[in-house]
Amino acid sequence: QVQLVDSGGGLVQAGGSLRLSCAASGRSFSNYAMGWFRQAPGKEREFVAGISGSGSVTRYADSVKGRFTISRDNAANTGNLQMNSLKPEDTAVYYCAASWSTRLYPSLRQSEYGYWGQGTQVTISS
Repeated sequence: QVQLVDSGGGLVQAGGSLRLSCAASGRSFSNYAMGWFRQAPGKEREFVAGISGSGSVTRYADSVKGRFTISRDNAANTGNLQMNSLKPEDTAVYYCAASWSTRLYPSLRQSEYGYWGQGTQVTISS
């Protein structure tokens, strides 16, 4: 079991960058795949990026591929999402999540993630 606290959101102009962080507590953090999801006003929560427990495999939503980079530091029990070339449509609350069952390959399915951070607001001005 893990507990997650995500942070790093804020207000930036289009084209700017933000780095989100996810601090994990609990045992065997490397046994959990980690993902990032986001939810914009009036929309459903959607998959953004995922990374395997070891950090060797990553997946990205088509909408962020080439702009966002997911990473993790298991020794520090942290995960990160580097967001570059931000667009107004990236505005959302971002959530980090962890999945034990899919630790070897990150899932894009929300139901696979049993542990969630509280969310951090990202706002991109046009």
